Amino acid sequence: MPLTGNVALVTGASRGIGAAVAMALAAEGAAVAVNYFGSEAAAQAVVKKIQATGAKAMAVKADARDQAQVEAMAAQVKAELGPIGILVLNASIGFPMASFLEFPWEAFEAKLMGELGAAFHGCRAVVPQMLERKGGAIVAISSGLARNPGWGFCAHSAAKAGLEGFARALAYELGPMGIRVNAVAPGLTLTDATAHILDKHKKAAADQSPLRRNGQARDVAEAVVGILRSGFVTGVTLPVNGGSYVF
Repeated sequence: MPLTGNVALVTGASRGIGAAVAMALAAEGAAVAVNYFGSEAAAQAVVKKIQATGAKAMAVKADARDQAQVEAMAAQVKAELGPIGILVLNASIGFPMASFLEFPWEAFEAKLMGELGAAFHGCRAVVPQMLERKGGAIVAISSGLARNPGWGFCAHSAAKAGLEGFARALAYELGPMGIRVNAVAPGLTLTDATAHILDKHKKAAADQSPLRRNGQARDVAEAVVGILRSGFVTGVTLPVNGGSYVF
């Protein structure tokens, strides 16, 4: 799939993995829309870094869980950059760390509905533009915790497993229309979102990997670019975990 000249929308792209993906896509020649919800300054900083390389970029605010805001965002991107051909679903939905027996249903429901709602609304808003272009590609950012859960992650594991199932269903349905849908599942990746994790736990995760290190945001970004370039790959979840476990 050609990235040069394509238009990409990356949700939750003001920092961490989303920012790395946005910059990687721009480096490959795509015009990139950097979505944010509450971090405008950070999103604008990503846009400036991209523009400094000569690539096109714009920041666009929207709550990925809100259908009307997502539809308005997609329309704005189309008006300013052109029809969207690449969608990366990376918007992060927060959740409390707690055991199942202590986990409040309201928080569990908010995580699941937020995660899947963001994916659903993003795809519903962008797929018509992909059909207009006669093709496109969607990549959902999942997590290794979808298949290898840990304590306190019951909501996160369930939400990401649902996201992977959603991606497979769309791959089956949208494939005949020239649209590929895949997921990328990072292991422990060092970003500000994982800064709270104790060093001993980071080291333990690194020791489980044959590569003996934790992931970096650029590792996930490279995987996203690779799967976008693989024109005969759809309906898969690609683990990006240094070989720490096999799906």
